[in-house]
Amino acid sequence: MTRTAKLFKRLRTERRCGLIAYITCGDPDVHTTIRIIAALERAGADAIELGIPFSDPIADGPVIQAASQRALAGGTKIGDIFDIAERIREESEIPLIAFSYLNPIMRYGLKRFSESARKSGIDSVLITDLPADEKLSLGKLGMIFLLAPTSTDARIAAVDRASDDFVYYVSTTGVTGARKELDPTLLERLGEVRKKVKKPLAVGFGISEHAHYQTLRDRCDAIVVGSAIVRAIGDGDAAGAPDRAASVVRRVLGR
Repeated sequence: MTRTAKLFKRLRTERRCGLIAYITCGDPDVHTTIRIIAALERAGADAIELGIPFSDPIADGPVIQAASQRALAGGTKIGDIFDIAERIREESEIPLIAFSYLNPIMRYGLKRFSESARKSGIDSVLITDLPADEKLSLGKLGMIFLLAPTSTDARIAAVDRASDDFVYYVSTTGVTGARKELDPTLLERLGEVRKKVKKPLAVGFGISEHAHYQTLRDRCDAIVVGSAIVRAIGDGDAAGAPDRAASVVRRVLGR
């Protein structure tokens, strides 16, 4: 059982909604990324999504796109994600989820990626543009797949079967990005989806406020906060990035 799966088992035992924090690795640099992850954990994040920067994203909004461009311009390579994970594992057992598009993984080499990820301490992988019926063999890494508001019953069933650690439900159609208000149709659709999945359910895209957490905490197993954290990281110098990122997590959790 991966650390990610163990986390969701613990969250259900504690009857608590967890918080997964997304960061773009290498933004503003690799060393600061390590400090940011440590600060996010201290602030209350239960797991970390390690975003692998990619030049041609299809699901990311302007904030994460800009972070990826900064990371790539700074020379961040896919191997740096494993170095980051190894450094985190020296101090922490927080679940680490590699978040990527398929292209960087295939370019790196599927077997090489799975071996490097496992050795570095990464637990799970979410490949945004990989269909559930094309599940790859990544050894002992847990696979996570996405559902959207438009997903059919057949798609929901396929994602539920294919996902190892949890199902990631995208709260709205469109790309990532912090929003002041949740999609008004989210709660009704989320209720329908949760009845159809057996795996734990996390909700992401657009979640950035304590009110969002309050609304969703009894309707899912975890929320994912990404763009709000990434925006805070980029909104100032590198030295202050960990504190700015941590403040987002504390605000969302109401601490």
